[in-house]
Amino acid sequence: MFDSAKYWRLASNCVAALVLAFLMLPLLTMVPLSFNSASILSYPLSGLSLKWYEAFMGDPRWISSILNSLLVAISTVAIATPLGTLAALGLSLQEFRGKSFLIAVLLSPMILPTIIAAVGMYFFFAPLGLANSLWGLVLAHSALATPFVLITVSASLHHLDPSLARAGASLGASPLMVFWRVTLPIVLPGVVSGGIFAFATSFDEVVVAMLLTGPEQRTLPRELLSGTRENLNPTIMAVATVLILVSTVLLFALHLVQQRSNKR
Repeated sequence: MFDSAKYWRLASNCVAALVLAFLMLPLLTMVPLSFNSASILSYPLSGLSLKWYEAFMGDPRWISSILNSLLVAISTVAIATPLGTLAALGLSLQEFRGKSFLIAVLLSPMILPTIIAAVGMYFFFAPLGLANSLWGLVLAHSALATPFVLITVSASLHHLDPSLARAGASLGASPLMVFWRVTLPIVLPGVVSGGIFAFATSFDEVVVAMLLTGPEQRTLPRELLSGTRENLNPTIMAVATVLILVSTVLLFALHLVQQRSNKR
């Protein structure tokens, strides 16, 4: 007997596999090139070597860019996560006129093209003396990352029963204690997921970094882009492999958070 559901499921799995291969194969081809012993980016490989990773880790320019990226990303998480969490709480617990418009404004950094946001931030930050500084970049990345925290925390708040907060308040707990002991444990998976997204948004961002940082504040993505234009060598592939590894770790961490949330 012809089982149409079975064949449709098989066809959808094949299409999904082809799309995944189309997206992933260009990235995976870079990984073997980072271990090539020759200085020419070509297949087949001449041999295996770690010298490009040694060149990467031994270059003060690359190390400085990594430290700058980590500083900016961690600072972005520290700013964007509380802001996005508080915004999600306020929007979910209160009904007021213009709420939809306010949500659209808060989510606009995700919708606007990055180059437009970068130019606007540059002209806003330059008179304030925040251009060519890492702290200006932190504020810009926080604006870009906060909508991701807002979305993830808002999704977690759908599982929050308002009567729990009222019960805590009726027992004499202060609003801060209700948030800390009742609300936060429930929405914590969304907060952690939002923090991961905020870190990834900042760590991989390059357009805003090109406009708001000078030669002394280069981040890893900006240094990587400059390297592809100035001197293409296998060291670039080693850096790209490290970035792929970081993204994989972040996705794995996000998956663990989602699994734990589902179990709860």
